[in-house]
Amino acid sequence: MLKCTKLVTKLREGKIGLAIIKVGLLGLGNVGSGVVNIFHENMDKIREYIGTEIQVEKVLVRDINKPRQAKLDQRILTTDPRDILDNPDIDIVVELMGGIEPAFTYIKQAMGNRKHVVTANKAVMATYCKELFETAKANDVEIRFEGSVGGGIPLIDTITNKLAGNRIDGLVGIINGTTNYILTRMSRDGMSFDEALKKAQEKGYAEADPSSDIEGQDAAYKLAILAATAFGLYINPNDIPCEGITKITEAEIRYAAELGYAVKLLATAKNKGGDLEIHVHPAIIPDSHPLAGVNNEFNALLIEGNAVGELMLYGKGAGSLPTGSAVVGDILDIIRMMRQSAKTGSSLAAGRNNLNVVGEDTGSYYIRITVVDKPGVLGVITTTLGKHGISIASVSQRSLGERLVPVIFITHEVEREKLDKGLAELRNYSDVVKEVACILRVESY
Repeated sequence: MLKCTKLVTKLREGKIGLAIIKVGLLGLGNVGSGVVNIFHENMDKIREYIGTEIQVEKVLVRDINKPRQAKLDQRILTTDPRDILDNPDIDIVVELMGGIEPAFTYIKQAMGNRKHVVTANKAVMATYCKELFETAKANDVEIRFEGSVGGGIPLIDTITNKLAGNRIDGLVGIINGTTNYILTRMSRDGMSFDEALKKAQEKGYAEADPSSDIEGQDAAYKLAILAATAFGLYINPNDIPCEGITKITEAEIRYAAELGYAVKLLATAKNKGGDLEIHVHPAIIPDSHPLAGVNNEFNALLIEGNAVGELMLYGKGAGSLPTGSAVVGDILDIIRMMRQSAKTGSSLAAGRNNLNVVGEDTGSYYIRITVVDKPGVLGVITTTLGKHGISIASVSQRSLGERLVPVIFITHEVEREKLDKGLAELRNYSDVVKEVACILRVESY
């Protein structure tokens, strides 16, 4: 502890030109290997940029003898977390284990020992960001988490630093590469959901158990982190209305395309007159929308600031090197802060915390209903929906000459509660309305 404190003091006083900053890694999986290999390949450039030598001192692994892709001295591997958490020579702890425990406990222990922390752990940051920010402040250390959202895309830094002079009014994005790849294959290649999921697993974009991705939970974790950084609100990710893509069929994607729309899984947080509408849902967006062209495993986030207007950040949202790049950037940010005795602010939530969180509130919707093809059916539907204040913007019948046909409505802006009540009443007309087959939000631009 004393040695680390003296080093930081000397750095802050400018008494050391090329001091060695020592880093401990908790985990050497996909992202951990990427971090080590980036250091190996780019250390000359990093050293020139930061003016300081960086050394990976210890790496926590489960099995020291396991073959690895990372280029490092096997002698620095350890199975004992205390070799990192209690090591007075280590200045920065990098947590890349994944999952909530023991990662959360290790992060708190590291900060309690006055070590700065970098993590790419979305589950920990989404669930415990408030407590971790408070722990960092109490121990006068920094926590950085750029890699937890968007892989190599600098979303957190952009919101908390580059847009610090803005009031953030809205975030809409594609922040899960697995689901975006699946929807792209369904759209471009006509694959079924199951076929596209299998392809994603073969290419390594989806886990053997893909439920967190395809059910929208991964995106909800990331959206909770973005809400904390952009709006200063600590929202339990389990409280965010969330729907995945498992009910999206190739037929739905085809119908949407015929109407000039693409289907995407969107994470949305918007300030609407003091209410923060926040949710993760599949949605249709016009082909002209900037997010419509974001395909395969790529991510993108549209940010609306009251000064900058709208801007979009785009790139690979996962992977060893993209996420490793974000982690290395966080490490360099902390070292620069140490040298300058200044905080950049990315460990603190920026924005306003006086918004009322309302989940999914109002919107325009795409609704596909299977009906009996006979006169008067459309009248029954429009009259019933109208009783609940649901106004129809457009209607389309997709086939003719069959007993049961799909009818597609796009509504004007309506409260979701009213929409659900109107559709519930429609289901009572079982002699003509056979199924409310699909409900998707419509995201305009």
